[in-house]
Amino acid sequence: MPIAETRNGPVEHVFLDGDPDLAPLVFLHGGLGCIASWGRFPARLAAATGRRALVYSRLGQGGSGPAVRPRTPRYMHEHGQEDLPELLDLLGVDNPVLVGHSDGASIGLLYASVRPATAVVALGPHLYFEEQNRQGIEAARVSFEGGPLAQKMALVHDDPRGVFESWSGVWLSDGFRDWNIEKDLDVTAPVLLIQGDRDEYGTLDQLDSAERAVRGPVRRVVPEGVDHYPHLVCPDLVIDATCAFLDEHAPGRPIPAETLQ
Repeated sequence: MPIAETRNGPVEHVFLDGDPDLAPLVFLHGGLGCIASWGRFPARLAAATGRRALVYSRLGQGGSGPAVRPRTPRYMHEHGQEDLPELLDLLGVDNPVLVGHSDGASIGLLYASVRPATAVVALGPHLYFEEQNRQGIEAARVSFEGGPLAQKMALVHDDPRGVFESWSGVWLSDGFRDWNIEKDLDVTAPVLLIQGDRDEYGTLDQLDSAERAVRGPVRRVVPEGVDHYPHLVCPDLVIDATCAFLDEHAPGRPIPAETLQ
């Protein structure tokens, strides 16, 4: 798999073919994710939209190099506003359509607050810490220590325990209880919010918060009976909603950067 040599280490990535005249998709995985954890979803969405796509694993995850910085409550800011801009500059990606899941959705919103973005598709975003976050992560810890989640993660990560402990450790730390990015967002790009009504990692209040925080056009989709992974549970619904949203708000050529600032 191709490697991009960033200042903090090697990042595995893959490009999917599409129309070079359309703003490319950039996929931002969740806290336990990587390239492989997306499954076929990126390829299906790229084909449906006709767009090029970039899929990559953050440092410390998948087959990318180890994380060199300790994970702190600002790790999403660091990635969205430092690491991701560097990576996209290295790879020549401008004005992306950011497709983020979980903390990847939060990272996408943070990126779009400081850099031009054509649109943001936020799947199960987190805007602030809430009790349901803690409950979901505690349940994930039981599954990891019991075996099922550890076995699943071992299939896609070079260091599954390191990934899990880094993620769960910061979310369950005392310093994360006051984590909130609402006042840090300055998003004028169109935003599509998708969250299952049975999301085990956050309530629908997170979508309310996102709608208040962003300044551009917003659409909200809440699939019934769906957990934290709508792109895996109901991919057709997510793909159809994304295609319709982009057809309305990001058709044709990429939007000039000056109109997004």
